[in-house]
Amino acid sequence: MTTWIFLRGLTRESAHWGGFVADFERALPGHVVTALDLPGNGLLHLLPSPTTVAGMVAACRAELARRGVAPPYHLLAMSLGAMVATEWARVAPHEVAGCVLINTSFQPFSLFYQRLRPRNYAALLGLVLRPRSPEQMEHTVLRLTSHRVADHGAAVAEWARVRLARPVSSTNALRQLAAAARYRAPVVAPLQRVLMLASQRDGLVDVQCSIAIAQAWQVPLQRHPAAGHDLPLDDGAWVVEQVARWVAGGDGDGHPQGDAQACSGTTGPG
Repeated sequence: MTTWIFLRGLTRESAHWGGFVADFERALPGHVVTALDLPGNGLLHLLPSPTTVAGMVAACRAELARRGVAPPYHLLAMSLGAMVATEWARVAPHEVAGCVLINTSFQPFSLFYQRLRPRNYAALLGLVLRPRSPEQMEHTVLRLTSHRVADHGAAVAEWARVRLARPVSSTNALRQLAAAARYRAPVVAPLQRVLMLASQRDGLVDVQCSIAIAQAWQVPLQRHPAAGHDLPLDDGAWVVEQVARWVAGGDGDGHPQGDAQACSGTTGPG
């Protein structure tokens, strides 16, 4: 049995994976997923969020120990969750068999306006500082993270229910944002088995961030041509396909192949 740990991004929780977890387990027999919430989110929304990514790693490791879920783990994570996965692999490489990192960004590889596009600053601050109805807030989240807004009405309704049941406080949102902003990743890959997935049309985080990391770490990167920031939402089947290929040995041998090789000549910050 292969154990996968799934980690979401800023202020999001395990429920936001939707049907992706079940689809993933159906496509990869013998692979079992545990979706964790970071402190301050989901079932842990009443706890204070750590102000460092390292603190989030410590919380995840402690929670898995409490549940009796033993390593080694494969980590699939997006955005802030991918920072947690990276730091986890750095501090405890004996626990991590591989990482799939989705639409993330780190220092020192990208500039602040690439890591979070300035056109979204007002909307994101409004979500934190000027709360409205859960439905209005989740429509804003969807607009920022998807290129298939018309297809995800059911998701918005479910997200609104989740927000009402397990609200993330403004303080915890700011603590998570601060942790993400100051996290500095290792300049070399923390382990050999890393696959990066990115959305070419990500409206929240510039795809150049993933390109820069893949180049620096010399790991494979696959780019979706049309999805938004929430890649598992916009095209979960594509994500599962890429992971299945990687697990089977396709582009997952730690060397730049496929799209990673193709992007090696792309201009942009390293």
